[in-house]
Amino acid sequence: MLSQIPTYILSGMAITIAVTLVALPMGFVLGLTFALLRVYGGKFLSAIMAAYSTIMRGVPPLVLLFVLYFIISGVINLTPFWAGSLALGVVSSGYQLEIIRGALCSVGSTQMTAARAIGMSRAKAVRYIILPQALRLIIPSWSNEASVVLKDSSLVSALGVAEITRKSQLIGASTYKFLLAFLTAALIYFILVFLTNRLLDYVERKTRIPGFSHHSTL
Repeated sequence: MLSQIPTYILSGMAITIAVTLVALPMGFVLGLTFALLRVYGGKFLSAIMAAYSTIMRGVPPLVLLFVLYFIISGVINLTPFWAGSLALGVVSSGYQLEIIRGALCSVGSTQMTAARAIGMSRAKAVRYIILPQALRLIIPSWSNEASVVLKDSSLVSALGVAEITRKSQLIGASTYKFLLAFLTAALIYFILVFLTNRLLDYVERKTRIPGFSHHSTL
């Protein structure tokens, strides 16, 4: 029976990865949109986005998960997997908003001034000048957020989704080997996070511009 514990827990890895692949890109799309509104949307929209970010980052993720789960499930009839994954995406968007906002601001106003001076509209300057540089700058911080979302995927176990943590709970309860079950889960999470960080480190190296420093744009 003990030999079945790692195999049983590994069977939940596909669900963990699937939750992450839904939540992380969703958080990025929302975070990018909200960051652009925060920086370039004027005082009113900027204030709304600031309040949104504060709420998302100030309330415990598990509490937000339950709140958003019941809101989403009440509006759209979704499975716990989809409702939980979307809820995690919304939570992540608050953090990704701030990551992207910081990168947008770090590029500097001189870039915008130079783009406008050669006849580019404000929207085109953001799209073709500011944003490409900002997206390269966010990779280190975004790598950390990817790790957080991957680990936070364990929260959907509270909704009954059979990912790694839920599988660990079930096999631990049936074998009374809780320590072994959760140590196995911890090892799997560690390997997944390690591989994710290595992949994003590779992407950062490939997209880095030789001699480029964001300090020079301030």
